[in-house]
Formats: sequence, C-alpha cells, structure tokens
Amino acid sequence: MYLFHLISVKSDDSCFGISLRAEIHWKLQMGDVAKDLAAGTVGGAAQLVVGHPFDTIKVKLQSQPVQLPGQLPKFSGAIDAVKQTVAAEGAGGLYKGMGAPLATVAAFNAVLFSVRGQLESLLRSEPGKPLTISQQVVCGAGAGVAVGFLACPTELLKCRLQAQSALATGVGAVAVKYGGPMDVARHVVSEAGVRGLFKGLVPTLAREIPGNAAMFGVYEGIKQYLAGGEDTSKLGRGSLIVAGGLAGASFWSFVYPTDVVKSLIQVDDYKNPRFSGSIDAFRKTLASEGVKGLYKGFGPAMARSVPANAACFLAYEVTRSSLG
Repeated sequence: MYLFHLISVKSDDSCFGISLRAEIHWKLQMGDVAKDLAAGTVGGAAQLVVGHPFDTIKVKLQSQPVQLPGQLPKFSGAIDAVKQTVAAEGAGGLYKGMGAPLATVAAFNAVLFSVRGQLESLLRSEPGKPLTISQQVVCGAGAGVAVGFLACPTELLKCRLQAQSALATGVGAVAVKYGGPMDVARHVVSEAGVRGLFKGLVPTLAREIPGNAAMFGVYEGIKQYLAGGEDTSKLGRGSLIVAGGLAGASFWSFVYPTDVVKSLIQVDDYKNPRFSGSIDAFRKTLASEGVKGLYKGFGPAMARSVPANAACFLAYEVTRSSLG
C-alpha cells in the first residue's frame, strides 16, 4: 500500500513537473510574441515615416496612363513627379494615402515579425541556436503569406489615393476625388462589395512571398558576413543599418515587375476595367511599353527601400533588444 502511494506521489510530481514546464514554455513563447509585436510596430512606424514620400512618387509613375503617340506623359520622371506634386498639392501631397498604412502599420509589421519569430522557433534545433540563411528564407516566405492578406486592402486604399492625380489626366479617364482612406473604402465597397478591397490579392502574394524570403535571407546573410560567423548578437547599429538597407533593396530588385502589375490592377476601374487580371496587365504593359514599362518608378522604389528598411530593421532590433 505504501509502495502504491509512493508511486502515485511520484507520478503526480512527474505530471506536475511536465505541466509546469509546459506552462513556463508557453509563457516564454507568448512573451516572445509580445516582444516581436512591439518591436515590429516600432520598426514599421520608422519605415513608413522615412519611406512614404518615395512610395507616393513610385505609385504615381506606375499608374499614369499610357499616352497616345506624340503625347508627352504626365510625369517625365521621378524629379518631375516630385515637383508637380508639391506644386499642385503642397509638401503634404507626398504623404497622401499615408493614413491607410499608418492605421495598419502596427498590425502589418507586428504580423510580419511575429510570424517570422514563430517560424524561427519551429525551425530552430535548440534554444538560442542561430538559424541558417536558408532557414531564414523559409521564415521570410511564411511571413510573406501572412502579411499578403493584410497588405492587399491596405495598399489598394493607398494606391488609389496616391494615383488619382495621375489618372485624372489620362485620355478619357475620369478620376474620383477621394477625401481619404475611409472615403476610398466606401467607394470601393459600394462599387464592388467587400471583395473589391482584395482586388490585386494574387500579385500582392506574388510580391510578398518571394520578396520577404529574399529580404530576410539577405538580411541574415549580410549580418553573418559582417559578424564573421553565425553569432550576430554583437553587431553595432551601423552594421544593422547596412544589412537592413541592402535587405530592403533585395526585396524590390527581386519582385518589382510584380509590384507594377499590382498597382495597375488596384487603381483600375471596377466598372470598366482596362485589365481582366494580372496576366492581362502584364501582357498589355509589355506590349505597349516594353520591359521598361514593368520598371516604372523603380528609381523611387530603390531610393525608398534602402533608408526605409534600414530604419525599420534598426528600430526593430533596438526595440527587441531593449525588451530582453
């Protein structure tokens, strides 16, 4: 009887130990998620403030209508787009459409970095062990899937706000003047229902999945190169800025034509669309403008990507480190 009681006590202690370890692991995991959410939010805010004016010019160049033979385009280039925008709308015109991403930047980057963090935990062979570059590529791709569904409606509102002045001058085009992100949302839902907010989802996912895979892979690769090994915990802020900037450049270098197609689809008219889908937009752009048509706005995009992503990754790393 005593032996049975002893075995029972030991069994209870064992179950309690397993339960305690599971609870501690769960709390640590939730703590990591909270830290990634907070750090991702700060990083996203830094990225938006630094990069939005460049993004406005990129979208204006991407979405201006193709001119008839002999006609000059609305904007001759990025500098001309900046000059015309500031002249017509003031400096605030460069930040047009910022309300939509600002409202969701916390969610967007929180999801991006927290999903990446959870995938890192799943792929890590033992606690604290650095991941390989190929594993970071997988984590980036997985995070890209998650953020793609959030990015699509947000960017649709932003693009339609940013592009309306460029679209207004197209032959036969009548641009709707939106009062802000919510006004865009109301127009879209009234014309196409809630599904209309997800117009361009396919090219958005086609951008986010490989783009984030490349970005996080390059970020980790450059950090390891600068650190001289897998342990990158001692890198200074200058190294993080370099790694983040080059990682951002790799994102756009890899997927830019997809982003052009996404912008064309998202600013297209719902009732009388120019394009039947992503493939049609790609083909028509290639036929009318050649390969260079798929790289409209590439200069502003690259000019934005380096400082904006340098700010994002630095803010993320500093905030994440300060949280322990």
